Amino acid sequence: MPARWFGAGPHRDAARGPPPEYVIEEIEAIRRPMRAMPAPQKDGPRANRDIRGVREVQLIDDTGQNRGVMGFFEALQVAEEAGLDLVEIAPNSVPPVCKLLDYGRFRFNEQKKQAEARKRQKTVEVKEIKLRPGIDKHDYEVKMKAVQRFFEEGDKVKVTLRFRGREMAHQDLGLRLLERVKSETQEIAKVESEPQLEGRQMIMILAPR
Repeated sequence: MPARWFGAGPHRDAARGPPPEYVIEEIEAIRRPMRAMPAPQKDGPRANRDIRGVREVQLIDDTGQNRGVMGFFEALQVAEEAGLDLVEIAPNSVPPVCKLLDYGRFRFNEQKKQAEARKRQKTVEVKEIKLRPGIDKHDYEVKMKAVQRFFEEGDKVKVTLRFRGREMAHQDLGLRLLERVKSETQEIAKVESEPQLEGRQMIMILAPR
């Protein structure tokens, strides 16, 4: 800020500079470092100076403690001193309820919750895996990897074991194979339909946990 000159009168020799009796007073603006304001959000709760038209708030601190009712600017100062944001969490309350939060982290967690909710609302599909009683080790492992992927995507799995010719005389082998599938997926899936014989097929349905 420009210096201001103080002296005894308005007349002086500009070429010679200020006489000794003049005093230079430098005015400096001292400001406390401010927390960076989060970018305005089109959705989600209002924060900091985006909270308008509010004279008082009920303040909840970052530990969950109720700090009581105080003026909006006083609450904003508390947030700035704590290095946090003042976030309006209950705008319809009288007075509105605000909480001290890291707004960036709060938004991230909210978006994560919304993504998980959308994932749960996803239309569940039933994928089918076909096995044979005499399936070899490699094919079995490939099928099981596919089963695991289906569960991770939130889909159900219909395990179909088909008997051919004289294999119908060895249904116990098929049942043991389905029990093995059930056992190896029990941590990520639950049985929705136990193995049942339908014609020349034995069918079991599993759903993700």
